[in-house]
Formats: sequence, structure tokens, C-alpha cells
Amino acid sequence: MQQNLNNSAADGLYIALISIHGLIRGRDLELGRDADTGGQTKYVVDLANALARQPGISRVDLITRRVIDERLDSSYSEEREPLEAAGAQIIRIDCGPKQYVAKEKLWEHLDAFSDNLLRFFQQQQRMPDLLHSHYADAGYVATQISHISGMPLVHTGHSLGRDKRKRLMASGMPSFEVEQKYNMQRRIEAEEQVLANANLVITSTRQEIESQYELYDYYCPESMRVIPPGTDLSQFHPPQLGEAPTQIASAIRRFWMSQINR
Repeated sequence: MQQNLNNSAADGLYIALISIHGLIRGRDLELGRDADTGGQTKYVVDLANALARQPGISRVDLITRRVIDERLDSSYSEEREPLEAAGAQIIRIDCGPKQYVAKEKLWEHLDAFSDNLLRFFQQQQRMPDLLHSHYADAGYVATQISHISGMPLVHTGHSLGRDKRKRLMASGMPSFEVEQKYNMQRRIEAEEQVLANANLVITSTRQEIESQYELYDYYCPESMRVIPPGTDLSQFHPPQLGEAPTQIASAIRRFWMSQINR
């Protein structure tokens, strides 16, 4: 797999996606297992496959944290995993404890992740043409590597610390508890750093730009672009003639009835 990817790299762009936390694998994603294994893990896997299918792109590495934990499936400990699209693969980098930990406890280990990832890149026949970080922790790592290597940096925040802190405090959570539980100051500092250095910031909606990123010191709407998440039309489509979507209707009806009975 490695030899094939390297041989084809000269024909097109080599893109490195970085998404550090959560349980990421190519198939049977454990969505909802915890707060860190949700939509972002699905998003980055789909993005890696979609990018690899584009003309002009020959290699896509989705880079995440390697986890060796007897409580979890052994697939999360594999250093490399080919994805569905030709030229796309997951690369798992050692960082901190071998066991799975929540994203709030990873901050002190991110410098080690940066060092190990840079060493991985330097061992390749070719450095990536582009870094694309997802979430603040990956943004922290990608900013460091971009400074050292000169690789351009694209960032997608997915959610933002300043906005989350504002909402948590509005709900009544004291500021010291927000900081203790979410390590919010380190997250916000990393977000400011990546906003100050990213060549491009991708958001899902205009509201993110105008109401969430606006809270940051390094707010620069001119460097932000909206790319709404797509839909896999092979999985979702209108009912065909004569097809009764009873399973979906019954699932929706269950929520309707729960509202009526409240």
C-alpha cells in the first residue's frame, strides 16, 4: 500500500488531514460511543474518500491518534488502514498514553504528536502539499508543523471554544467549572493561534463566520469560506414509486407522540 501511494504521489496533490481525537476507522464507525466520537469522525473519513476521488489529487492521509486499549477493537491500533477510495488511508500516530483518553486530556501530549507526525512526514518520499486540520487540537499540531515545514494550512473548527464557553456560562455553569471540565483556555489559545496562521478557514455555515468566529481576536472573514456538508445520495433519496418508507415514518412518529404526550 505504501509503495503504491508513493509512486502515484507525483501525479497529483498529496493532502494530509489531521483529526486527532475520537475513535476513527474506515468502516463501522462507533458513532455516539462517547462525546468525542460523533459527526466529526464521520466527516473526516468521508472527506478523505471524497478528496481522493477528485482529479488532481493522488494521495490523502487521514492522520489520527493510535490507540492500544484492550477495551477497544484492535483496529484502532493499526498504524495504517486503507480507506475505500484508492489513494486514501488512515495513518495513526503514537501520542501520550497508549489507552484511549478524552480530548480534554490530550493537550499536554500534543507536542509529542507534532514531533512524531513531522518525523513520519520526513520519512516519506514526499512531504504533503497541504495540511488540513480539524478541531482545535489538530489545529495546534498543524500550526507547529506548518511553521517548521512551510506547508500551507487549511483549518475546519467544527465547534469553537469561545462560543461553547459563552453558552455553558449562560446555562449557569461557573467559569471555574467550565475551565476544569473542558480545559477551555488552552483550547481557545490554540484556536487563536490557528486563526492567526491559517491560509484558509472552512466553515459549514455563514452563521459560524458571523456569530462564532467573530468572537476571536484573529477574526478575519476574508480568509473564511463556507462549504456546506454534502449528502451521500447513494444512501439517501426520495421514496421510489410504490415504496413506503414505513421504517422512517414509524421512527418519526415516535418522536411526534413523545412531544404530544409531554
